[in-house]
Amino acid sequence: MRPRVFLFSIAFALTQSPSFTCAQQMSKVPSVGVILTSPLTSPHYQAFLQGLHDLGYVEGKNIAIVAKSGEGDPNRFPDFARELVQLNVNVMVAGADQGLRAAKEATGTIAIPIVAVACDPLDSLVVSIARPGGQATGLTCISSELAGKRLQLLKELLSPLTRVAILYNPDDRNKAWEYKQSQEAADKLKLTLRAYEARSSIEIDEAFTRIVDDHTQALIIFSDGLTTAYQKKLADLALAHRLPAMFGFREFTEMGGLISYGASNTAMWRRAASYVDRILKGSSPGDLPIEQAARFELVINLKTAKALGLEIPPNVLAQADEALE
Repeated sequence: MRPRVFLFSIAFALTQSPSFTCAQQMSKVPSVGVILTSPLTSPHYQAFLQGLHDLGYVEGKNIAIVAKSGEGDPNRFPDFARELVQLNVNVMVAGADQGLRAAKEATGTIAIPIVAVACDPLDSLVVSIARPGGQATGLTCISSELAGKRLQLLKELLSPLTRVAILYNPDDRNKAWEYKQSQEAADKLKLTLRAYEARSSIEIDEAFTRIVDDHTQALIIFSDGLTTAYQKKLADLALAHRLPAMFGFREFTEMGGLISYGASNTAMWRRAASYVDRILKGSSPGDLPIEQAARFELVINLKTAKALGLEIPPNVLAQADEALE
């Protein structure tokens, strides 16, 4: 092959690569980079896409989207964030506390707006909730502040209840504070808590083995990127071990978990689309207040309760926003 023909073949091959096509699309329309732990088929990411569609955005026509899923591993976030910075996206959407930290570290002094969707206070990463300042804003479901209510619900549901396990990801730095709040509530309710750590799918399995061996009566799973990505696995393990379990999102109960109490993760991600829209239309992220969840819902899976041999007390059932048959 002649050198000129060979070089032309390489150039042609490069233009057919996905990265070239993505960059070509991004040069023509506004681009949004997304970092999340859950699969791209997850209900909350699909809700984000639907939110953009409802605002008039059509991927490939007037917006380009580059989504990166850690598939349950938040440790991949820093690499994803750096890749999105290299692509020079117009807005970066980051899921969970780990996603926001990775995005802020990767952007540094580069002026790429960040929209965070997290379930913990974002105070340490912004100037203030009302006026974040800088390049980051977003939404929080303030999951940590609901710790006491979740324990109270479990005590009403399971009587007599004395021992509760807490499963959490220690790589999320907000979880130590959430555990402290849970411990304070447990002391008032005369409950004994024991914490179990899990940083991966394998460690979730190992934690469940220890939880069962310790004869725990109930389990609360702290919400973060990792546990949200493995909601179905967590629900299945809890049922297989006949362990009443509570999570922060209704998707957990829809996947077979017993009970959930918290804001809607799906609704938060749908709302994140409106933040992206406002930023693309010229708003500064630092001027957009961080939206805190105002509505929390209690969802109970009655089929799972029956499988666990539990009868839901009338006073708990009366508090439920929804009881899934």
